[in-house]
Amino acid sequence: MTGGSELLGHLLHDLLVKGIIVAVALVVLAVGMTVIWRMAGRGVSRDRDR
Repeated sequence: MTGGSELLGHLLHDLLVKGIIVAVALVVLAVGMTVIWRMAGRGVSRDRDR
């Protein structure tokens, strides 16, 4: 029985690690998209250009 619970522990650890990787990747993607959006000038009000 310990072999089965050890395998389950490894699978849960693997799922946790992959979930953290995906979460970090999504945060990096969101920050990158925000930076690109602001550099393109779409995140700021157009009134200051007039």
